[in-house]
Amino acid sequence: MGAAVEANTKGKKRGQKPEINITPLVDVVLVLLIIFMVVTPQLEAGESVELPNILNPDAKQKNKMDTLTVTYTLSGKYFIEKDQMASVDAFKARLQQEHAARPERRVMLKGDARQTYAKMRDVFSLCQQIGFTGVSLVVESKTSDGSSE
Repeated sequence: MGAAVEANTKGKKRGQKPEINITPLVDVVLVLLIIFMVVTPQLEAGESVELPNILNPDAKQKNKMDTLTVTYTLSGKYFIEKDQMASVDAFKARLQQEHAARPERRVMLKGDARQTYAKMRDVFSLCQQIGFTGVSLVVESKTSDGSSE
């Protein structure tokens, strides 16, 4: 009788198939997804800038240009690419350094729509005085119903 029970248990071991529990894997993937969703908006360093809206954007946009992004925020902070400049003098020095390294480069000026026009004009003028031949303002396209794209 002991041999019959032993043979029966051996048969069950051969018949069982292992199952992979994917619940922990799904948990990890969801946590990573949430982390990336939270971190991705923060990758653009600096303060948030509310871009001005326009109804008729330039149809001939040149997307594959070598550009230098200059940002001027509502609070008066200067950024070149993602680096915040400590002062106006540091901003000028860095612009001159960037122009000396690659004079053919174009400047994309991102200015907060709530900033006064005179201050944005001064930043625009400074870029031109340093020698950048192409300075463009970054804007958001606005539809005829008033919503931003």
